[in-house]
Parts: sequence; C-alpha cells; structure tokens
Amino acid sequence: MITPVILSGGVGSRLWPLSRKLHPKQLQALYDDDTLLQATSLRLKNLQGRNPSIVVCNETHRFLVAEQLRQIEEPASILLEPVGKNTAPAIAIAAYAALDQDPDSVLLVLPADHLIQNPDALLAQVQQGHALANQGYLVTLGIVPDRAETGYGYIHRGKGFEDCDAYQVDAFKEKPDKTTAQAYVESGEYYWNSGMFLFSAQTYLDELQRFAPDIHKSCAQAFEESAFDLDSDFIRVDKESFTQCRSDSVDYAVFEHTDKAAVVPLDAGWNDIGAWSALWSVADKDAQQNYCQGDVLEKNTHNCYIRAEHRLVAAVGLDNLVVVETADAVLVAEKSQVQDVKDIVAQLETSERCESELHSKVYRPWGYYEVMDEDENSRFQVKHIQVNPGASLSLQMHHHRAEHWVVVRGTAKVHCDGKSFLLTENQSTYIPLGAAHRLENPGKIPLEIVEIQSGTYLGEDDIVRLDDDYGRF
Repeated sequence: MITPVILSGGVGSRLWPLSRKLHPKQLQALYDDDTLLQATSLRLKNLQGRNPSIVVCNETHRFLVAEQLRQIEEPASILLEPVGKNTAPAIAIAAYAALDQDPDSVLLVLPADHLIQNPDALLAQVQQGHALANQGYLVTLGIVPDRAETGYGYIHRGKGFEDCDAYQVDAFKEKPDKTTAQAYVESGEYYWNSGMFLFSAQTYLDELQRFAPDIHKSCAQAFEESAFDLDSDFIRVDKESFTQCRSDSVDYAVFEHTDKAAVVPLDAGWNDIGAWSALWSVADKDAQQNYCQGDVLEKNTHNCYIRAEHRLVAAVGLDNLVVVETADAVLVAEKSQVQDVKDIVAQLETSERCESELHSKVYRPWGYYEVMDEDENSRFQVKHIQVNPGASLSLQMHHHRAEHWVVVRGTAKVHCDGKSFLLTENQSTYIPLGAAHRLENPGKIPLEIVEIQSGTYLGEDDIVRLDDDYGRF
C-alpha cells in the first residue's frame, strides 16, 4: 500500500509578504480556491491502494493544518516537528509512523507547496514508480524540462528499465549555469530534481542507516520516545532527541550515495511556486500579460503580477514588476529579481520586526484575531476577534492591560474572576487588569467581537494562560 507523506514544513520567504513564518505559502490559496496543502492532498483522491496520508509540519502550524484537512474531509496523521531539520529527518520520522500502521508501506513523498496542473499524469507515473519501489529501488520523480532553468538541480538518467518508463540514476547535478543548463535540456537525458519520491519505508530507513547513521539514530530515538504521545489529531516527536538531529536533505543524506536510485520522468504541469515570478508564469493573464487579483486598476501596464489583498492598487506605466499589497506591507519588485525577496525577510528578522512572522490577521486554533488600529504611544490597541462555534480562548490574565469587549455578532459566554454570563449583539463588558478571564462561543455561528486594549504594554507575550483546551502554556 502507498502511504502519502506530505511535507509541510517550509516558510516560503520568497513569497513574502503573503507567506510568513506563522502562515506560510503552503497554507494559503495562491493559485485557486484551495490552499497548496489542500490541493496536494486532493490530487491523491484517485490514487488506488493507498493508506491515509501522513502530514509532517511545524508544531506552530498544527491547528491550521488540521483545520484545512478537515475542510476537505481528508483524514491524515499529523506528525509534528518541534524544529525544522530538512527533508531527510522529516521523511525518517514519517517512515517510522507509516511502518507502525503498515509494515509493507511504500512512501509517496510530496512537498505541500507544489503545483501540479495535470494530476492524472502524476498518478500514472506514481504507479510506475510504485512497481520499482516494490523491487527495492528509491525512486525520484524527475520533471521533464521545458527550458534551460538555472534555479533547479538536475538528474542525469542512466540505463533504462525494461517494460517501464524509468531509468537508473547516473548522477545528481547541482544548479548549473545557463550554458550548462541549455546543454542538459538539448541532450534529453536530464530532468529537474522535483523533491518528490517513492520508496519502501523500510528501504529508506535501511539506506539512511547505511549513509547517515547519526540521523537514523536520532530519528529512531525521537519517534520511539514520542510514538504514544498523542494530542488529539497530532503525533508529537520527542523534542530533545529530534533537536539533536543533524539537518540534511534526503538528496545529500541518501540519494547521492545509494546505488538503488531510479528516476521516473514526469510531465504534469509541475511548478514549485518558488517565487512570485513562478506564480505569474502559471496564472491566467490578460492581453497585456498582466495578472491582477483584488481591487486593481491599471493603465499602460504590461507583464506584471499585481495582487491587492486589502485596498485599491493603481498601476500606471509599469512593466515586468511584481506588486503585492497586504494589510501591513507592500512588495514592489522587478520580476527578474524576486528570488532576492528572501533577503528582505532576513532584514526584517535581523531587525526583530514582526512582519517576517505575522500578518495583521493571526490565526489561532479557536479562530483568528486581526489588529484594526494601534498606537503604542497612546497605549491602546483595537482588535477584531472571531471565535469559531463551540470554541473558546484560554483562561488567562494580563499584567499590563485591561480590555473592553463589544459583541458585534453572535453570542459570547464570558468568564471573569469566577463569574460567568452571556452577552449578545451590541452588549459589552470590561475585563480589569489582572482578572482571570475567558471568552467562549456557545453558539452555532461565529462569534465576533471588537476588543479595545489599554495599558502600559500590549504585546502578545503579556498572556498568562491558566487553562487551555489546546495545550498552550
């Protein structure tokens, strides 16, 4: 049986300001109505003979991942990494989880943030790879190149298999220069390295032990010590053991050393959505080769990607640019230089600015909050808070701020210093500084409130959780 393993641990810094650490690109709808994670899961619906998926994600994304899978009714085990360690360890812990359920499991490893425009072609080549994986090969899906791309690694094919559209791997090549890339494409013997794989879970672990025994040992210990640490839909990997694991990719740790590597060519409209220019290339564009989303007006503008999330964006006389507007940041970049957006994110991190991690709308397991207005000098902040039906915030208190709550939709159940009461639309309450309080939605429609905070410090770290349904302390 095939066990899909969806790797959802990336940050997607090149797609800032839409992609951020706490809400990365794979959890956003960048191409159509589904998020990239949802699209990855949905394209496997017609894959015959498969087990439920395993999704490997960062612990901080666990509730977003669980909610997005619930929305598309795709059951999955969610394996939580306490810290990112690249693909070799992530696949190792997924392999142990798969073997717990199916000792003959063949892993289909897929990044959560790729676009596949022809999923039927993908599934057909997966079946080719499945046959090889059952023979003990470690299979990579190699993308048939349509241009001399310098941003991808390449796979040089070797001897072909009989009765199978696949080849032994002769060599893996690093990202080439333009001349070398052109020679690769013209030869017809090279494929882009997609980061998609098929292999027996046990074979992978055996090869990992052979070539990276330290990673194998750390992951075995991390999974053994956490296999029964279950929290709702989540499997928590032991933090101490996994943190000590060396970070490495599956390519460097295993594939470049093994003599069992095979490549199956794939021509399925693949795109890794690695930068804004990649999104422009696959988007439906107008006669001027512009892609515009949201409230956009343009004149004498060509070859641009313009995305307005919150307000009107007017573009006049632009060519070959990317313009992305969010509530708290605007990106303007020449399309040929969008790979360097990651350097802006690095500057934000160095300056300890929150725009690298958070949007003004922040998702939580109970719903979300959105900052509407703030002024540190005047010591106030205004938030719009939405609480899902049946959900509640933690029982908490603050050392430095008081809060006023105004219900604008739904019914709120308020707990404050041992007292509980209901509020309906247009009713309000005051939460004094230092009071133990909790907001709950007992109804069947979303609860929306406006929260006005006032005090000497308004940061999110001024929350002392006394009780929490989601284990956050």
